[in-house]
Amino acid sequence: MTASAESTPHRTYTERRAAAQARLAELDRVNARYANLRGLTFLAAAGVAGLILFGRLQKLYWWAVAGAVLVYAVLAVLHHYVFRREARERLYVTLNERGLARLSGAWREFTERGERFLSGAHLYTPDLDVFGQASLFQLLNETATRSGEERLASWLSAPASAAEVVERQGAASELAPLVGFRQDLCVEAQVVSREKANPARFIEWAEAGPSLDSIRWSRPLALILPPITIGLYVLGQFDLVPRWAWWVGLFIQLGVVVATRRTLREMEEKMSAGEEGFVRYAPLFARVEGQEVRHPLLQKLQSGLQRVGEPRVSTHFHRFSRLYSFVEFKRHQFHPVVHLFTLWDIHALFALENWRARHGKEVRGWFESLAELEALSCLAGFAHDRPAFTWPTLVPEGPRVEAKELGHPLLDNPVPNDVSLPGPRHALLITGSNMSGKTTLMRAVGANVVLALAGAPVCAREFTLSPLHVLTSMRVKDSLERGVSYFYAEVQRIKAVLDAAEAAKGQSLFLLDEILLGTNTRERQIASREVLRLLLGTGACGAVTTHDLSLAALADEQGAHVVNVHFRDHLEDGKMVFDYKLRPGVVDTTNALRVLRMAGVPVVEAEDPPTQRA
Repeated sequence: MTASAESTPHRTYTERRAAAQARLAELDRVNARYANLRGLTFLAAAGVAGLILFGRLQKLYWWAVAGAVLVYAVLAVLHHYVFRREARERLYVTLNERGLARLSGAWREFTERGERFLSGAHLYTPDLDVFGQASLFQLLNETATRSGEERLASWLSAPASAAEVVERQGAASELAPLVGFRQDLCVEAQVVSREKANPARFIEWAEAGPSLDSIRWSRPLALILPPITIGLYVLGQFDLVPRWAWWVGLFIQLGVVVATRRTLREMEEKMSAGEEGFVRYAPLFARVEGQEVRHPLLQKLQSGLQRVGEPRVSTHFHRFSRLYSFVEFKRHQFHPVVHLFTLWDIHALFALENWRARHGKEVRGWFESLAELEALSCLAGFAHDRPAFTWPTLVPEGPRVEAKELGHPLLDNPVPNDVSLPGPRHALLITGSNMSGKTTLMRAVGANVVLALAGAPVCAREFTLSPLHVLTSMRVKDSLERGVSYFYAEVQRIKAVLDAAEAAKGQSLFLLDEILLGTNTRERQIASREVLRLLLGTGACGAVTTHDLSLAALADEQGAHVVNVHFRDHLEDGKMVFDYKLRPGVVDTTNALRVLRMAGVPVVEAEDPPTQRA
């Protein structure tokens, strides 16, 4: 949380960025040399060819032109390889710049914010900034595939069991210092796809049933017809058979081409739609397979890609890549002729059909292992970038949330506070002046619980909790489209929170911010007390912010575990100053009129009514 705590991550990213930039500069020099050599080779070939055409050199020198053309082709291939290496180094530069941005607060400018995972009906993600601008997802996300992104979003959207949390903590702890490995995963995935690759359609193709059963009869014909036709042609040249005999074989092959065209085209289109660069995923899986890991979860994920006695997944993808390259030959201008004489497409697509039959049911597991590894890498990166954060302790009995020096994980310099909800039916009733930090504290509690139950470290010196469900009501909105007023929207939200608390059998944390503002003071006070009693009656624990000081009397009720705490402000040189420190008891100051006057609203001081409001 402090500059010194972040110095090691800062140095790591700075040094890795400098190294990538140095490699990029060297590649730029190599790039320039290849460009010059290609230019000289082209000019030499063109010059010699011109001299031959104008009779200045003998035709024998065409061999020199051919040699120059061959050299140019080799240089072009090598030059392309340099371009690819440059693209990779730029990705490494970008990744380390993103790492530095996460340390400085510039991460809020990252474009991937996870808005597609937002749901107004979700019981905590809209209120706790889990997705959207300046969100937990925006800070943590460093996935390179859509499935990895979805796995991370699912972890932030639902609590894991205690066993799963402990597993993820251990795996992420091992991955945290492996910056090079984690960045390699991102780069390898980004190299194969300009946009975030989505394996869903590839998995759909892989798991689909056979596509070529209706033309399976053509497979043996594709094996025997082309050799027979070529044999007839050769024999005809020696007058061992009529010279026209090979035309019979060619016309039979043409019939096979016509009869199979539609089925082959349909399979090729479905496969191409789902491929999206996955032919180049072999290096990514090879990088995972080659990394030495010790944690059981990481070993389990790795074993899904490297089964004993079988070739590695990277080997399967290398074979898929080779087979798919035969299908891509269809884009070549000579493809129709080659297909007619060899029945090329039948061979290529049946080979891919066989690959799918052998491995199609395993593909989903491969990408699920990769997605989980990507999500774990995000947690690990967060732990690496926030060394002052702590790994929470999970306890079985709950609900329970206790923290020392808790801060909001999305703030650059949060003010730490201690929070204690040690068991069922415990609640904090938070009062305080406007802008003093009441809602921020509740969001800090909720956000850290979400991180903890996803398997990530939290912004606290100590943090203990039990597995529980987070339930919030903070950013209630009315809906003109549905004809729902603000008050009724509040009621619907509170009903959803109560129902969820009942369903969780008390294993839940509720966080309510200024509930039932849409009605008059008297009814609000009565209803708020009853809502709090109902929530506590489920066995849940939680916190409520309020301006209604009369609710503080709940702490005096027999058997109550409601604790009054508050934030306050004070004046310095005519300005309001907040220290954002949580204090015991009920607030005894107000600032609503001062805020209005500072905003330019000419309100007049008046005597407060008997029921005070903070």
